[in-house]
Amino acid sequence: MTTAKRDLKALLEPAVTALGFELWGIEYIVRGRHRLLRVYIDGPEGITVDDCASVSHQVSGVLDVEDPIPGEYTLEVSSPGLDRVLFEPEQYARYAGSLLNLRLAAPVAGRRRFRGRLKSVTDTGLVLATDDGGEQAIAFADIDKGQIEPEFSNNKR
Repeated sequence: MTTAKRDLKALLEPAVTALGFELWGIEYIVRGRHRLLRVYIDGPEGITVDDCASVSHQVSGVLDVEDPIPGEYTLEVSSPGLDRVLFEPEQYARYAGSLLNLRLAAPVAGRRRFRGRLKSVTDTGLVLATDDGGEQAIAFADIDKGQIEPEFSNNKR
């Protein structure tokens, strides 16, 4: 995580936790002249549209006062959803055994994309049981985006 994102997280986290939610992660996306600040929140009972609206109002106030991002941008508050993006090593550890899709910043073992089951997590990285039957150790520093792949039961009763 960049220093700017770390500072932004430190700025917004108290506002989010004061409302009873967890600040899951932050994305700052620039596409041409359009900029988007996406704030993901989570809670023990899930997230509703009203929860997002409450957090958006609170976070907007903090951003207006502190003004950490120059210029215009759109603020979006969202649930991480079933296919949640993982931001922190602790989040990966919570999903040990889950199916992941990883996109790397640079190739590892000749690949930039990996799909597989999360076997283990250390302080510096993870081990993925890949779809081809192998295992791949990947450092957190090499991960551009890690995301849960939802799995649904096919049981019919």
